[in-house]
Amino acid sequence: MPQITRSSSAPASPAAPAVRHGLDTTVATVRGDGSASASATPARRWRLVDALRGFALCGILFANAPFLLGIGEGLSPDDFAGQLSSSTGSGLLGVLVEQRFVPIFCFLFGLSFQLIVLSARRRGTSPWLPLALRLVALLGIGLVHALVFPGDVLREYAVAGLVLLPVVLLAPRWLTAALGAVLTIVAFAVLGGGVVTVPGLLLLGSAAASYGLPTVLERPGRSVVAVFVTALLASVAGTVAQVAGGPEAAFGAVGASTGLVVAVTYATGLALLWRTRTRRLLAAAFEPLGRMALTNYLAASVVLTLVALASPGLGWSTMTSYLPMVVASAALLTMQSLLSRLWLRHFSYGPVEWAWRSVTWRRLAPMRGGVL
Repeated sequence: MPQITRSSSAPASPAAPAVRHGLDTTVATVRGDGSASASATPARRWRLVDALRGFALCGILFANAPFLLGIGEGLSPDDFAGQLSSSTGSGLLGVLVEQRFVPIFCFLFGLSFQLIVLSARRRGTSPWLPLALRLVALLGIGLVHALVFPGDVLREYAVAGLVLLPVVLLAPRWLTAALGAVLTIVAFAVLGGGVVTVPGLLLLGSAAASYGLPTVLERPGRSVVAVFVTALLASVAGTVAQVAGGPEAAFGAVGASTGLVVAVTYATGLALLWRTRTRRLLAAAFEPLGRMALTNYLAASVVLTLVALASPGLGWSTMTSYLPMVVASAALLTMQSLLSRLWLRHFSYGPVEWAWRSVTWRRLAPMRGGVL
């Protein structure tokens, strides 16, 4: 993640956009010499943001695993529906995982837009081309990934990002936040979730970065506690309504809206735990996953697809228990966390992140000790 810097005395480059008031003063680190150059400044990572991304990746894998393993594909529609209604694992997946983690992932993707903008300012260049290249590259990655997993979300992120790029780069942050809030409310509470939630969450993430949310979450105060308590109460009420309403509620506006408030509960809860003694454990488990989130997301799809193909004797397609899927997913995530930690001891980026970054800035990124 880029170190966020600002110039205290040097004039802005003609190629760089004007500084949006409040952005750099809330989430920036001032260079002592006032220079906008990125070459001499070490990277500054928001470690909690990395951990949140890794945490969200875990939930997304558990949500995607039944599809990647082909669970239920060999059952008739009636038998599969009966499995869903009677399976404890499916019920827990519905109230704890499904639609609960993708909002976090999408929001953080929007937040990363502003980090690229600030990185471009440090370099004295316009953010338009880097962001456009980054999104086009993501679209290509998503199209390839969709060959393995048709439920890929990267394509939607890329297309929405390209469409919303003028808003992100030109609109005042209050307008970006307001538009994001309206789109998010309509998408979740009226349209019932799905791909339509992406634009609003991207805008909210971008606006949140402009208002200094990473700093707020790294040092949570009473406002974060208040949001957590409010979201927790709303999550309990929404979950009760979702369970009572059955499949119609779960796959409609009730389930989608509940998923959003549960996502807020998870994110703020993790931020509060980050300030306790559990931080070391949380960082060890989730931070490596988050720093290599794109690599791990793609690798998980390939690995679980190969597991399903290599073990037909396990009967994944007619399986009525989610326990083997949970065990396989947990084992994979544990392995990915350990391998990511080992990789990051030697390299600055994951392999896919390195390629993505190189395309973004149109030059090969340094794999060891590079400045983000």
